[in-house]
Parts: sequence; C-alpha cells; structure tokens
Amino acid sequence: MGALALMATSVQALDMSIAAADLERGATLYEAHCGICHGAQLEGQPDWRSPGPDGRLPAPPHDETGHTWHHGDRLLFDYVRMGGAETLESRGVSGFDSGMPAFGHLLSDTEIRDILAFIKSTWPERIRAYQAQATENEAPG
Repeated sequence: MGALALMATSVQALDMSIAAADLERGATLYEAHCGICHGAQLEGQPDWRSPGPDGRLPAPPHDETGHTWHHGDRLLFDYVRMGGAETLESRGVSGFDSGMPAFGHLLSDTEIRDILAFIKSTWPERIRAYQAQATENEAPG
C-alpha cells in the first residue's frame, strides 16, 4: 500500500500538462528509452494488435493510430514508472503478460512526465482533448 500511495501522490503533485514539460528533453528521452520498441516516429511494432510467439503483444504505437491516448495520465505515468504487469495488477488485472518494463529506476518522475508530454504533443488536438477527458475520468488514487 505504501508504494502505491506514494505513486498516487507523486503523479498528483506532478503537472502532466504539455505546457509544464520540457518537450525537447522528452523527445531525447523518448529516443533513448522508448523508440527502440515503440518506434522512432512513435509508430509501434508491426502487427501490434496480435500476440507474438511468446504470447505478448508487440509494442503499440504512441501516435494517433495507437491506443495510448485512450488512457488517462495516471495510468500512463504508472505504466512507464512501474511497468505494465505491475501497473495492471495494482488495478486488479492479473494474468496479462505485458512486455512493458518498469523505468522508475532509470527515469525521474519529471523525466517520465516530459516523455509523456512529448508523446501527447504529437497528437492532433481532437485526440489530446479525448485523452484529457480520459484523465479527468480517472478515479483518484
């Protein structure tokens, strides 16, 4: 409970808006830590909706063709920080074999925010509006 409470406090205290972020740093960090799986142009891996031989889904795109924008800021932040499996398990979803590793030991909360803001800055306005609504609809902590 302590670690999850700390996570909720951390993301609540962190302004997740594009305006508050360092987009240049976010782009550089994305290239260094995310682009290898999610694509240099945020395009994701081929056939990302179909599980591979290991049963895991390939890395999805982070551009407007993917599903990243369907999720609110808290989920996206936790997914990067804690990794896919731990984030989903903390929300009561078990058995999903996510290939998304945790980056909380490599990236600060601010760096994660900058990466997410960079990703969001590439989306068309209508998609940013949808994602902002998803963020607003997220249950608190």
